[in-house]
Amino acid sequence: MVDVRYYDLRCVRGENTLIDIDNGVVESAGTSFFDRTVVRVLGQKGWGVLTRDHVDIDSKREIDALVEAAARLAAVTEDRLDLADAPRGILPVPPLGEDPRDVDLEEKTRLLAGIEASARVPEVANTRARYTEGIDSVRFLDSSGNEASYEATRSGFSVLAIASRNGVMQMGSERDHVITGFNLRNRQDLGRKAGEIAVSLLDARLAKGGTRRAVLDPELAGVFTHEAVGHASEGDLVREGASVLSGRIGERIGREGLVIVDDPSLHEFGFMPVDAEGVAVRRTEIIRDGVLSSYLHNRETLAAVGNGVAGHARAEHGAPPIVRMSNTFIENGDAAYDEILAECKDGILLIGSRGGQVDPGRGVFQFNAEYGYLVEGGETTDMVRDVSLSGEILSTLHNIVLIGNDRKMSPGYCGKGGQNVPVSDGAPHLLLEGAIIGGRGE
Repeated sequence: MVDVRYYDLRCVRGENTLIDIDNGVVESAGTSFFDRTVVRVLGQKGWGVLTRDHVDIDSKREIDALVEAAARLAAVTEDRLDLADAPRGILPVPPLGEDPRDVDLEEKTRLLAGIEASARVPEVANTRARYTEGIDSVRFLDSSGNEASYEATRSGFSVLAIASRNGVMQMGSERDHVITGFNLRNRQDLGRKAGEIAVSLLDARLAKGGTRRAVLDPELAGVFTHEAVGHASEGDLVREGASVLSGRIGERIGREGLVIVDDPSLHEFGFMPVDAEGVAVRRTEIIRDGVLSSYLHNRETLAAVGNGVAGHARAEHGAPPIVRMSNTFIENGDAAYDEILAECKDGILLIGSRGGQVDPGRGVFQFNAEYGYLVEGGETTDMVRDVSLSGEILSTLHNIVLIGNDRKMSPGYCGKGGQNVPVSDGAPHLLLEGAIIGGRGE
């Protein structure tokens, strides 16, 4: 294996549990098991990658055979790449409260059914609830003698309610995911909240489009942070010239006082004790005081691009690692929520997220809020629906007027390159000026 510059193996074994309840009917409830290993070999030019099931990672003979097979794949690559040096180390996994494995499937199903049933308030026509649970036992080793192992537990649920009246339908949803145990007990309040929001939206006004001051709640501001800034800071997109942030390190791209962070070490849903390349993780400030300070990297993109740190490689089971976010957020400022509303004067408060789209290369975005409220004279008034926020990433960062002191994180999953990984994003309330609001009202 003289043509091998480096190799690593990442083995993930564990179990996934899924429960899905639709309108009171249990559509599925079960647990599946997996055991997958990804072998990467860096030849004289590029990678050779293999995925195998049920690898004995303690067998030198089996490892040597896999490395040799992956080396043959690496030998036919054409473009040379290099790996940057990176610090090693692993953080302790936060302790569990109640271990989900100590709760049987029947009990989990009963508890989820209670949450789903609580969403069926008057005028709610359809409800759905979903519980997911993953237990991952991870082992990593590489040709430099680095080894790491840990077990991670993640669980959570979502609940959806659709209200209907005279042919008009509106939706409310809530979710909660954790890394510290089991979270289905006594959560009917989130089911009721989803149902009540859906019903309230039946009476909400249609939002009127235009340019105005807007207050973003922590969830929508967090989605903006993740989608518009986080993805644009990922080293692979920067290397490919597909990011509006390419070549802007050291440049002021946002208002003074703005700090945007990705922190895999934070005990939120995107926590990683070590990244998928065996690299130590740490807090990375993407933007510091409005200045672009760092990109997010794996070892390959750090060598190619620079300006940042490795430790942001992540991978789904059975897939090679790519550059990904973890816990991405705007740091707290010093403005109280009431102060933000008062400064807004006349505008709109946007709450929650129903998805949207972003083009990190062109630097533009469009996100749909779950709902909103008009702000008149510094106070919230009428509820509005069918409202969106759009704009340019860089001008929006400059148009932040006030940054709140009430940061909140929201858990979820992020898709990229055909892989989904757990993440969280968040922010305090933000006040924007010149926000482009989309709506269908007159």
